[in-house]
Amino acid sequence: MKQSLGANPCIYPQPVLIVATFNADGTANAMNAAWGGVCDYKKISLILDKGHKTVKNLLERKAFTVSIADVPHVVQADYLGLVSGNTESDKVTKAGLTWTKSGTVDAPVIAEFPLTLECTLESYDESTERATAAVVNTLADSAILTEGKIDLQKFRPLTFDPVNHDYVALGGKAGKAFHDGKALMQ
Repeated sequence: MKQSLGANPCIYPQPVLIVATFNADGTANAMNAAWGGVCDYKKISLILDKGHKTVKNLLERKAFTVSIADVPHVVQADYLGLVSGNTESDKVTKAGLTWTKSGTVDAPVIAEFPLTLECTLESYDESTERATAAVVNTLADSAILTEGKIDLQKFRPLTFDPVNHDYVALGGKAGKAFHDGKALMQ
């Protein structure tokens, strides 16, 4: 029997997204964002509170990167969510992370996170705080690739459990998409 949990948007898995921008002085800034995902072909959407320093930066520069946090960097990813760029001007360095300038957008690429989307801002709605961006390039560390494709067993991306406030690693392969359901098509 199912039990009511109320109006709770429990969508799993919920990726741990690290949104990175440049501050006005050229230093890197990043935040941990939980509400985001694919919204269209080659586009993502994020809900980002306008009070964040990262949001002020991306509105000014119209560009940012989104990295997917992984298990080896859970401490750094959590720190980026705990500390505000409005009060800590160099939190990326204080987290022990390194970065380089993206080759395609005006934003930093954090080296330690193995998967990064390079994005240009298309819109930001102040009332809903929804940012929509075009993904212009995706960078993947060769350590998480098998035959040129992302291998989740090597990558080990983090997901956020908003009910229990836990970070959870994705589990193993459960089936083959666009294949397993064919068993019921006879």
